[in-house]
Amino acid sequence: MLVCMSRHQPHSPAASGPVVTEDPQAPFLELLARGASADAYEQPVLLARAEGATPERIAALEAAKALALRVRADMEGRRRREAELSALFETAHDLAGLRDLDAVLHAIVQRARSLLGTDVAYLTLNDPVRGDTSMRVTEGSVAARFQQLRLGMGEGLGGLVAQTARPYVTDNYGQDVRFQHTHSIDAGVRDEGLVAILGVPLMLGAQVIGVLFASDRRTRIFEREEIALLGSFAALAAAAIDTANLLTETRQALCELERANEIIRDRSGVIERASDVHDRLAELVLRGGGVHDVAAAVSQVLDGTVEFTDPEAAPCRAVKASRSDGHAVRYEDDWVAAVAAGGELLGALVLRGHPGLDPVDQRTLERAAMVTSLLLLARRSAAEAEQRVRGELLDDLLDGRDRDPRLLRERAQRLHADLDATHVVLAARLEGTGDAEQEAAARRRLGSAAGHLAATRHGLAAPRDGGTVLLLPLYATNASALAAHVASRLSETVHESVTVGASAPVAELAERAERAAAAYAEAQRCLDSLRLLGRAGQGAAAEDFGFLGLLLADSRDVAGFVTRTIGAVTSYDERRGTDLLRTLDAYFASGMSPARTKDALHVHVNTVAQRLERIGSLLGEDWQAPERALEIQLALRLHRLADPGRS
Repeated sequence: MLVCMSRHQPHSPAASGPVVTEDPQAPFLELLARGASADAYEQPVLLARAEGATPERIAALEAAKALALRVRADMEGRRRREAELSALFETAHDLAGLRDLDAVLHAIVQRARSLLGTDVAYLTLNDPVRGDTSMRVTEGSVAARFQQLRLGMGEGLGGLVAQTARPYVTDNYGQDVRFQHTHSIDAGVRDEGLVAILGVPLMLGAQVIGVLFASDRRTRIFEREEIALLGSFAALAAAAIDTANLLTETRQALCELERANEIIRDRSGVIERASDVHDRLAELVLRGGGVHDVAAAVSQVLDGTVEFTDPEAAPCRAVKASRSDGHAVRYEDDWVAAVAAGGELLGALVLRGHPGLDPVDQRTLERAAMVTSLLLLARRSAAEAEQRVRGELLDDLLDGRDRDPRLLRERAQRLHADLDATHVVLAARLEGTGDAEQEAAARRRLGSAAGHLAATRHGLAAPRDGGTVLLLPLYATNASALAAHVASRLSETVHESVTVGASAPVAELAERAERAAAAYAEAQRCLDSLRLLGRAGQGAAAEDFGFLGLLLADSRDVAGFVTRTIGAVTSYDERRGTDLLRTLDAYFASGMSPARTKDALHVHVNTVAQRLERIGSLLGEDWQAPERALEIQLALRLHRLADPGRS
């Protein structure tokens, strides 16, 4: 929803006619409220030009118009996604309750047309006797010749889909030379006025039983997501057709085998169980259940343990066979059903320790895998939409495109993030493998893992500069611990080495959005330093680099460096009234010689030795190592500069 950001200015008392608000966003809020068309958003700007408004007023209206159109597009996209998911869930529920084949076919084409918002949807079924495919059901069709079409295998777009078992799409069928045009097919398409056509196969295992179409009477580019969505819907539709055919065959068998009452009762019980599974799965989908809920429900029905596994964890050979054949396959004492959609393997359902499985139970496991694929696609669609919104907000913070604190806070609150809390900016990058394709896949996994981590931690994440940037609340003890934790989590999730550099904690990002960009630059410097120092795959902040951290940190925290390095000694002197810090300074000034140190301090050499022993217990045994000694001497120098009166 668009939020008004400008303060109202008082109207001139001398103005005549109706009072016009000075807020440039007010007319666009009204257009959004009443759902006006995109063309209507030009009217406030045109009216202002006609009234001779100032350039500043027109510029403000133009900016408000652009923002309103973005909000309108986002609202339209959300409505469209909600409509698609609603159509899928309603279809799963409706098809589960249908028992008649014609009713199933009509429900399929009606839902397909609603799903993609096309002018026409239709379905053809293959005729194995004649060796062709014929029109069975149409929705939105007005031409009789089109409704009676028969397509030979390989003829037209539909015949090619039926022959090759692959989806095909064209944005202008009449001018597309990829397909074998025939007089009867082209005449029917012209009568119907169809231009853009998408066809996907209805598959039962490796067998094509028909083709499901969605088409428009105008040129239209069907997006990849729409093709995958209709393909998943076709898989569910094919299962529903198979169920309806199975029920029809069962009824015929009941009529023919009236005397075999025992067999009939057994068969009826099996069918009822299959129907119960469909109803239960449809209910799970409608109430928002997850893939593990589906596995639990099927476990109860099959009297076994069903688990959902990721593609990497599933038996490779069994999953490949199930995906190729379209059926659940036996693997040792288990049964495996591939969970796939649109040519992508999403995982597998595994029935554990159940070597014996009748055909109906096998189909139950297969249909559960289909429902699982729909749930995963729906969850992915919702997650990707949320990640895009989180990424847009973080990009705006880093680029300084939006300076209104109230709008930034409201956008963050909708994502359950709090910009008033203390945050750390982290730059994460994969260590290259040398293979471009593998690196691209790893970067996608990194983006997904970072987005999930940000969502669970009430933060933000976005791809940037060949890596990923995260904005996370400071839930660890310090920025260094947080960087190490994030590097470990991302590396474990992505299965690749991920290096993470962190900024110092930053606060009040809503009021001071420019801090985000400075913090990101600091995080990148830490990331680059880790890689240059051979510490790839680790996470660190500027405080982890000793005196080098002073150069890396944006804040130049000199006092913090001094405290971390020699604070234990200064605190001991303050509590005990000792002179260890002066002894330490003289020791280094004397070339680390106890004999020369005792001359400089005018004390006995044993006193020097005792003091150095105490210093070692405070700073650690390695305090005289070259690297530590250099940091301690720098801290002593900085401490003297900060306290010139110190002797």
